[in-house]
Amino acid sequence: MSAALELLKRETRLAWGRGGGPLVSLGFYAGVTTLLPLATGPEPARLAAVAPGVAWIALALASLLSLDRLFERDFEDGALDLITLSPMPLELTCAIKCLGQWLAAGAPLALAAPVAAIALGAPVALAPLILAGALVGGLAFAFTGGIGAALSLGARRGGLLTAVIVLPLFVPPVIFGGGALDAFASGLPWQAGFTLLSAYAAAAVALGPVAMAAACRNALS
Repeated sequence: MSAALELLKRETRLAWGRGGGPLVSLGFYAGVTTLLPLATGPEPARLAAVAPGVAWIALALASLLSLDRLFERDFEDGALDLITLSPMPLELTCAIKCLGQWLAAGAPLALAAPVAAIALGAPVALAPLILAGALVGGLAFAFTGGIGAALSLGARRGGLLTAVIVLPLFVPPVIFGGGALDAFASGLPWQAGFTLLSAYAAAAVALGPVAMAAACRNALS
């Protein structure tokens, strides 16, 4: 347990310091929400209608920015070889890496999501559901994104390859999360969308580390 906690602290510190940490993702998120009114027009009704969906799309795209170095740095300096040979299962190590990524980048983005949506005109009553959905969805983004990061190890332009692999996996959380928010705003039952989002995140947490570990072993072989 102590080794897992130390690894989590290490990964969180690396994620915070990797390429500016969450500040780059938060800056991108702020940029998207700032540019949207310039593209669609400043009409409050129009902005309010698209605010929840835009917040989700921006969250997914911002999550991509910090994925390319999730495994690459350890792969380049040989630390991944030592991690693979350590007594801790590689699957657990991959899960801890993704959890550290979520703590450093996903959680700050989730905290920014309600602010961005409300700034675009979304009802304040949506804020708790936006925050909860962004936290759960961010977890799904981190663990599915880790699969792409592991599969692109050692490849040229690995960041682009990671995006190509990961973007299709980001589609279900965006659909489920956006659908839940739309249903809540329309006064319709929203629990089904949030339940599907939670189930997808749980599946990503359970199965993602297995796929990551297999991809890391293949890259090292």
